Amino acid sequence: MKIALVGDYDPRVLAHQAIHKALQLNTAQPIEYQWIQSSKVNLQSLSLFDGIWCVPKSPYGNMENVLSAIRFAREHEKPFLGTCAGYQHAALEFARNVLGYKQADNAEVDLETPMPLISPLVCRLNHEQHGVTLKSSSKIQDLYGQNEITEEFNCGFGVNPKYLNLFANSDLLFSSVDHHGDPKSLELQSHPFFIGTAFQPERRALDNKQHPIIKAFLNACLG
Repeated sequence: MKIALVGDYDPRVLAHQAIHKALQLNTAQPIEYQWIQSSKVNLQSLSLFDGIWCVPKSPYGNMENVLSAIRFAREHEKPFLGTCAGYQHAALEFARNVLGYKQADNAEVDLETPMPLISPLVCRLNHEQHGVTLKSSSKIQDLYGQNEITEEFNCGFGVNPKYLNLFANSDLLFSSVDHHGDPKSLELQSHPFFIGTAFQPERRALDNKQHPIIKAFLNACLG
């Protein structure tokens, strides 16, 4: 099993430290993974991987390349997991390339964008645990087997709630909310496995614990 980790590796980032351990903890199968810097994304080489994980830490050095990798996973039904920044950019890719909002952008990259789909949070979440409510009948709710969860966040940006109505009746479902009603995960309903989370499930591996989302992602990669 080969997993592409798309993003700009930084050994100082706690989530990056956790990812390799999370991969090993959540499957008994032999697994290989490769970090792919955002400046070096090659769509042809992505076809050689069984799954794509778009990792935390933004802004990406080359955001357009990351969006192209997410689009590749979506269009080719490649198992996809996006955590933190990966979640944000999965929403952005869908807004641009499926819904047609080419002006949608990331305010962390373009402060003057007329459509800040990714925008600053009212309060930055610094390595904090927060409660999340999962929508009934969603894929993520099925994975957890419960409606209320607690996960760890480390982010200053998120999907802007004012644009959620644009996704209504589309294939992209925002599948959970926090106590403010702000979205915290997404999934493509027609895709075999395409899930993004604002939280960082990989961090659970730092306590030597498995995580249902990562386990399901790796199972999907096994086919």
